[in-house]
Amino acid sequence: MKLLYQIYTILIAWPLFAVDTIITGTLVVIFSLLGDRTYTAYYLPKMWAKIACWLFLIKVNVVGKENISDKQSYVFLANHQGYFDIFLVYGYIGHNFKWMMKEYIKKMPFVGVACIASGQIFVGDSISAIGKAVGKARKTLQNGMSMVIFPEGTRTHDGKMQPFKRGAFMLANEIGLPIVPITIDGSFDIFSRHSAMVSRHPLTMTIHEPITAEQREGKNTKQLMQEVFDVINDGLPEKHRTIANS
Repeated sequence: MKLLYQIYTILIAWPLFAVDTIITGTLVVIFSLLGDRTYTAYYLPKMWAKIACWLFLIKVNVVGKENISDKQSYVFLANHQGYFDIFLVYGYIGHNFKWMMKEYIKKMPFVGVACIASGQIFVGDSISAIGKAVGKARKTLQNGMSMVIFPEGTRTHDGKMQPFKRGAFMLANEIGLPIVPITIDGSFDIFSRHSAMVSRHPLTMTIHEPITAEQREGKNTKQLMQEVFDVINDGLPEKHRTIANS
């Protein structure tokens, strides 16, 4: 069965996914240049992501959608297990958002152009770069538009969470929006940074209760980082759970 699945992914899933990616990226750039960075820049990638999960025969389970509202803007903070995290969040979070991305993504062929055109939020490592990102985020994250950040900054090497970077939390606190921890599980087993082939495995996204600005009062960045880390970590199965964030 595993061999048949690998043959299917090579001969059918990957080629169709490549075509879907080219079409989606092109349409996002066109509609964004025409002035629509709000709806098509989200709904086209949402369909692209769902098609990816369908093509690779991945079963998706979402828990906790009742914890968020379409009319409220949030900062979603999720662990980063593997490549399929993007498909899971885009396809199934059910909330319009922009990604917070590293500056180097701008230089990626095709992808960088689509991300720039669709108004994604880029951030560097310096304090001044974070300040610029905060300014753009304040203008963008209104009327239900949210932001998704992977606070680890990169994909895990072993399935367990890596220490969080401070930038995401500094930005979230400056904006003052509710923070929503998200636990992603299954992506590491499907296609991790060390994988050569896609494996079939269920994907689960758990949307935890928001942490409001009022609930964060009196907590420093380190305390908030640990709180969010613990919430996400507790939602993982034991094999991927980390003892603490250090």
